Amino acid sequence: MHDAKPSQPSAIAEFHRLHESGCFVLPNPWDVGSARYLQHLGFQALATTSAGFAFSRGLPDGVEAVPRDMMLAHIREIAAATSLPVNADFQSGYADEPEAVAASVTLCIATGVAGLSIEDATGDGASPLYEERLAVERVRAARAAIDASGLPVVLTARCEAWLVGHPDASRLALRRLAAFAEAGADCLYAPGVKVPEEIAAIVKAVSPKPVNVLVGAPSPDLTLSRLADLGVRRVSVGSALARVAWGAFIRAAQTMAQGSFDGLAGAAPFAELNGLFGDRG
Repeated sequence: MHDAKPSQPSAIAEFHRLHESGCFVLPNPWDVGSARYLQHLGFQALATTSAGFAFSRGLPDGVEAVPRDMMLAHIREIAAATSLPVNADFQSGYADEPEAVAASVTLCIATGVAGLSIEDATGDGASPLYEERLAVERVRAARAAIDASGLPVVLTARCEAWLVGHPDASRLALRRLAAFAEAGADCLYAPGVKVPEEIAAIVKAVSPKPVNVLVGAPSPDLTLSRLADLGVRRVSVGSALARVAWGAFIRAAQTMAQGSFDGLAGAAPFAELNGLFGDRG
């Protein structure tokens, strides 16, 4: 089950190939076990989730709570856990200024990832997005760091307009994502967009570069086939799988606190998990 880890260049090449046509699901494990199980199911690539990892450590999502070195160690662990290409949720690059973003990106590339994302959110509630010119320069700096490494890691640039509640999210995201594409991003991503017409507009604005869409909950408008029809190339789920696991855990624990063990009925069979993780062939 646990194939030998391919070289980073071959993982990167495979990750680029996945983006070139069709639409693929990029699920987000939060630890080694969930990463290995997703490979077992046949997914072709994985992505880390900053929130899923933070919650597993009893921390909130954010660069203040989960510092760069902690995140780099986690990304390295996930990249080494399977033979699949791994994309790093690298937050804002753990820096404000472009030169410092480039230094962080260089460190992230060294973890063995096939891709990484940089977002334009500041983490400052009073000014939640970087000024547009700086946001573009940060993407350009990430691109330069990747080019200097000699490893063509897939660079995803994220516009967080919907997640921070910007009043004109659609117009802002279209403009920024197009600028990020021109600045060297390989893939464009605006987490939080849910309206099919707005997704189609993003696809058109950055074409022919691929677009990632976040699906964090069931929606009749955001099925895989519908997103593929809209021209989306990549679908990730962010912290959703981790939150599904937390949901099951919380419900079972709450029933135990009330004196019942009925919540344990949905547990995965011990033999299945033990056998899966014991197969290192």
